[in-house]
Amino acid sequence: MNRHELLHNLHLVLQPRTYFEVGVRNGASLQLARCQSVAVDPFFKVSHEVRCDVHLVRTTSDEFFARRHPFAHFDQPAIDLAFIDGLHLAEFALRDFINTERHCHPGSVVVFDDMLPRNTIEAGRSQKVASEFKSWAGDVYKLVGTLRTLRPDLVVAELDTTPTGALLVANLDPRSTVLQEAYDGLVATLVTPDPQEVPETILHRSRAISPEDLLADPVWPQLRRVRRLPRAGAAAAARRLFERSDLLTGALA
Repeated sequence: MNRHELLHNLHLVLQPRTYFEVGVRNGASLQLARCQSVAVDPFFKVSHEVRCDVHLVRTTSDEFFARRHPFAHFDQPAIDLAFIDGLHLAEFALRDFINTERHCHPGSVVVFDDMLPRNTIEAGRSQKVASEFKSWAGDVYKLVGTLRTLRPDLVVAELDTTPTGALLVANLDPRSTVLQEAYDGLVATLVTPDPQEVPETILHRSRAISPEDLLADPVWPQLRRVRRLPRAGAAAAARRLFERSDLLTGALA
């Protein structure tokens, strides 16, 4: 299963009311949405038919989030499903997650692409070098360890998608400031010269979940009901759901 097949199926099982993506490119992922959507990319060239109510923004994600009301397009300004596939560098992806989570709720789901590079060339910070080998994941894989270490409250699940893996993050808390407060110090450790030291667990996908198994988990229709609860009750209900999931309980500390 590739990233677009994963996204298509997540739209089906989650039935999101709102969708947000960073990194539009040609619209291959945006075309999967059927709900109110916001999509951000400074250089998009949409060549796919888009069939949703979309606010398409030609700017950087940092500039977008600096707006006073970035999600004014939504009837209710909260993200149900987000896909982060922007610049493939850890510090940018982390910043996109921090800013995205602020606009989420306990029943939201965030998906990252390119999280399981297959070798150190794909995992490098140089797109030019990696492009010679046809695939560039960048060093966004570093967020796997960062999120697990600093945010044990999150569900952090690596997914064995082709070609370069994905990451699903759930049990979100828009009130958390942990990552924002740690950001400057994290950048100093995340930004390192090539070649990157990619953990064996990433290269061999030893912790990765089959996307088919993930989508078959009964947690998703139940998570849809969490969205109707008041925020305080929703947080507790979402955590109980993930704790009871045989597949995802290992991704939740």
